[in-house]
Amino acid sequence: MLKGMLGIIATLNSLVLRICKNIAWIALALMVIVILLQVIFRYAMNSALAWPDEAARFLMLWMTGLIAPMAYRSGGFVAIDMLELALPKRLGLIVGLVLLLLSTMVLYFAIQLGWNHTMGFGGNFDSSSLWVPLDWIGLEALKVKLRYMYGSLLVCVVLLLSVNIELIIRTILNIISPETGLPTVNSDELAVAGGD
Repeated sequence: MLKGMLGIIATLNSLVLRICKNIAWIALALMVIVILLQVIFRYAMNSALAWPDEAARFLMLWMTGLIAPMAYRSGGFVAIDMLELALPKRLGLIVGLVLLLLSTMVLYFAIQLGWNHTMGFGGNFDSSSLWVPLDWIGLEALKVKLRYMYGSLLVCVVLLLSVNIELIIRTILNIISPETGLPTVNSDELAVAGGD
């Protein structure tokens, strides 16, 4: 049963994280363009634009929020795992499982805080310089709500929780039956999560 659940969540995570990676690359490219545009206007034309700094920050938050879960899944985060590696394999996996369970609690509370901040008080404010230029089509221009920026962190934490659940199931299966072949992490990711 656990192996079936792992197959479903691993497939779902692979699909979602592949989409997130592509969006993150687009956000990175747009961020570079926006920053270069500001450099050109500030230094070549001596007339700095008001919006590129906030737009670059907006894009950086979304890029980070979308790519961080993939890094977590593939073992790309900085980790102090000397204790886990020094212990016998099964005991090290149990220690890792305890840490993953603690991470689940932290991520659960982070989702609640992120939701309250994004959809509540903090998200109601308007950006100071980002506008949707609807005046180009004859409508009134709209200021961008900060919730669209804060939403990147909420999405990141939700995706991290999904990856964390996958890692917990992988770890449990590795503890129960280390010889069981588990679904591998996507080929363009490092296959180090959960002992693969």
